[in-house]
Amino acid sequence: MVSPVTTFNCRGKLLVFDNPIVMGILNTNHDSFYENSRVNDLAKAIDRVGEMIENGAKIIDIGGVSTRPGAQMVSESEELDRLLPYIVEIKSKYKDVFLSVDTFRAIVAKEAFQAGIHIINDISGGQFDEKMFKVLAELKLPYVLMHNNESFENMHLKAGLTDPVTSVFDYFTKKIKLLNENGVYDIFLDPGFGFGKTMTENYSLLKNIEFFSILNLPILIGISRKSMIYKKLNISIEESLNATSTLHMFALMQGAKVLRVHDVKEAVQTVELYNYLQVVDNEYERPD
Repeated sequence: MVSPVTTFNCRGKLLVFDNPIVMGILNTNHDSFYENSRVNDLAKAIDRVGEMIENGAKIIDIGGVSTRPGAQMVSESEELDRLLPYIVEIKSKYKDVFLSVDTFRAIVAKEAFQAGIHIINDISGGQFDEKMFKVLAELKLPYVLMHNNESFENMHLKAGLTDPVTSVFDYFTKKIKLLNENGVYDIFLDPGFGFGKTMTENYSLLKNIEFFSILNLPILIGISRKSMIYKKLNISIEESLNATSTLHMFALMQGAKVLRVHDVKEAVQTVELYNYLQVVDNEYERPD
């Protein structure tokens, strides 16, 4: 049996996830779907990052482009303007935290690397920019491979997946092969919840997360406060934290290794309880 991957090399620093870890979201744009995740002031961003780190975030994921349904494309220069000052300042202030850049553009990934980023989080799986995999080969950074439709304009088009689990699995195997051919081996797998999928397809994927463990790569879960939660329960985004935590626990029990979240403190608490559940029974000796 192949041993599960538990570490990635991030520019000479080891990111260890033998236990699940939390990635905190920092949106430096005006348009992301959850208003409380948006920060457009550098001083406030530094404070927000400090709070997330204090609450237990291992990775900070910085995004300059909204990818909500109906979001508008912005230029490369505008995306870089929204990202680079924040990356540089966060890197200077918090030297030990791992930084991820949420971008689908190769040139942005390259510039973010120069600014000090450790991980590339690409919602497009290399589909929105054909140069992305080549740039990754140069940068040698861990990569978040997400399942998505083939273009920015159609990323939320619900075309219908005959079998969502098999479709996403096949997508992953093809993309992993391409990445490996480009010398990229440190890969997180993100099923792409909320992108081009129906409610049923989202929950089918979540229910079967354990199936993807056969690929021997860590699974990243991005469901925090998404419409698959608040629309299903007919509640507001602001009311969706409790349900998000519930599904986070389910994902951890299915083998998820990274939770990408808006609410770091609550996600870390969920991970702590999950970890305790794994060991608590070992405290007792029972007769055969």
